[in-house]
Amino acid sequence: MLTCVRWLGCWLSLVACSAAWAQSTAPQQQMMDFLAAEARRLDRRFLQGIQTREQWEAIRPLLKRQYLEMLGLWPLPPRTPLHATVTGVLEFDDFVVEKLHFQSMPKLYVTANLYRPRHVKGRLPAVLYLCGHAGRGRDGNKTAYQHHGIWFAKHGYVCLMLDTLQLGEIAAIHHGTYRYNRWWWHALGYTPAGVECWNGIRAIDYLQSRPDVDGERIAVTGRSGGGAATFWVAAADERVKVAVPVSGMSDLEDYVAHRVVNGHCDCMFLVNTYRWPWSYIAALLVPRPLLFLNSGRDRIFPMDGNERIRQRLERLYRLYTDKPEELFDVGTVPGPHRDQPELRLMAYRWINRHLKGSNEPVQEGALPRIEGKKLRVFPEKLPEDQVNTRIDELFVRVPEPKWPETPTAFAEWKRAKLAALRRLVIRDPLHSGAGPEALVAGTVPHEGSFQTEAGITILYRYWPPAAGDHGWIVVADDELARAGKRLPEWVSELRADGSALLIVVPRGVGPLSFEDPAPYYVQRSLPLLGRTLDGTRLLDVAVVADHVVRHPLAVRRWSIAGSGRAGVLAAYVALLKPELASVYLRRPPLSHRNGPYLLNVLRVVDIPAALGLLAPRPLVVVTDKPTAFEVTARLYRVCGAEVRLVAQ
Repeated sequence: MLTCVRWLGCWLSLVACSAAWAQSTAPQQQMMDFLAAEARRLDRRFLQGIQTREQWEAIRPLLKRQYLEMLGLWPLPPRTPLHATVTGVLEFDDFVVEKLHFQSMPKLYVTANLYRPRHVKGRLPAVLYLCGHAGRGRDGNKTAYQHHGIWFAKHGYVCLMLDTLQLGEIAAIHHGTYRYNRWWWHALGYTPAGVECWNGIRAIDYLQSRPDVDGERIAVTGRSGGGAATFWVAAADERVKVAVPVSGMSDLEDYVAHRVVNGHCDCMFLVNTYRWPWSYIAALLVPRPLLFLNSGRDRIFPMDGNERIRQRLERLYRLYTDKPEELFDVGTVPGPHRDQPELRLMAYRWINRHLKGSNEPVQEGALPRIEGKKLRVFPEKLPEDQVNTRIDELFVRVPEPKWPETPTAFAEWKRAKLAALRRLVIRDPLHSGAGPEALVAGTVPHEGSFQTEAGITILYRYWPPAAGDHGWIVVADDELARAGKRLPEWVSELRADGSALLIVVPRGVGPLSFEDPAPYYVQRSLPLLGRTLDGTRLLDVAVVADHVVRHPLAVRRWSIAGSGRAGVLAAYVALLKPELASVYLRRPPLSHRNGPYLLNVLRVVDIPAALGLLAPRPLVVVTDKPTAFEVTARLYRVCGAEVRLVAQ
């Protein structure tokens, strides 16, 4: 869609009467509608084009690799020595508790309690129990779920119960983005879900190392955060033979369209790089036995999502068996989000059925309660060498950069980096579908709107060339978007030679800014859809740039510019559009850790290297820290070009 209106003398807010917005919704509603539509669109892709078991199994290996990558686990980390250590044993009449820790990675400590029968004969089936969010301080949240471990031990199982990263004895962070402003997690592709998954995988390694465990009979279960972790581990590790997640997953429609994401922490989500329907995570468990449990009035795992997941998974199980209920079932009990006894009984019975071959009714009975302090693995002093509290800095492995030394090596390095950016960071098509009419037609300044993707309309402002056929696309930040005709000096200087000027205002900027309906809802929802807010702005500008270079008319040669984070977005647009002749950046941030936050970008390049990818095109960087861009200058020198680093 393209509309042009007469120049009004200054930027108008969206509530004003600009003809460009006469038929449009306010920015907030536009974004809410977009998020809901995108969530439902991705959910509808479940098993799209898959009709047979063979078709599913053909794509499953690729999905498994993508899944691990989205958790920060591809390639899988090395299985370093566990250094499993039992620090104490509690003995009761018919069961024993071992207090132990192991290192899932060097110095990443996992504290756990292992429950087993007092008298063990032969190898027993095992249960990995993953805990939900229960604050027990230094005792660890494992102590809140001890009754599960006690029941399993009393009924002939070895049950290993893990503390989580945040609520364990060594308290780290799950709530990194919205609570501690660590939005760079998205740029790194980090999620604490990946750590919980890896801890679970290494816990299975430990169970299989024990002489009292039958390594071919392992189940995993847990509720709430532990229910989500049950999905993480079982989807990643085929050694899990039975899974019982309790209140651990919904779908994108609930998380995003119904805003349930607001009730969850970061450990509940992977970075959805490949824009999966969320139910593909559960689909990776098929055809292993899966019992999906929930409470009827669970507000953070609503029943409508539960039912949609059931229907999807049942379709997939039917590709394997005419009796899917024998391998897949759901269970619901009345009540809120709570560890309810009826849910526990269903879990016990399902695990008995598939690990022991018994389908008899089960009872829980009275179970002892152990004082939390007695279950501590580290009763007094925590290990000083632990990396738990900074694992977000270490978990996602970013290869050490190897800078090219010759023009040929630079060309190959550039091809590889651009391919990685297109695979992991910038996955959107860059064509708007707009007609051939020119965005910059006319001989007088004007403003208008432009649709960059379904449901998203952005603003632009255009000055035609006074001389020549060159033009500048300038990516607006909030200050520039609200500047009206009073352009900043640096923008005026760009067109001092008579060049055309096209200012692009992407979503969420200036007059398109919106108030989030809940703190950080938009910023947290977008990664579930394979996006970030900065990434959507990059798309907006790239689509406009694509349009104007394909329909040049009066302006035959375009360059691009921006200030701060907007300048970095301009540079990435230039990487995507080699037709752009040159790039001008004013005081860009030194690292994506300070924005713009593009999904997974730090797995590929940081800002100085990204700018080096522009070589040999002319690049001007105005900065008060020119030495920070030595990598940029080095890459330009390799291919025989020079970058202008202007100290200011």
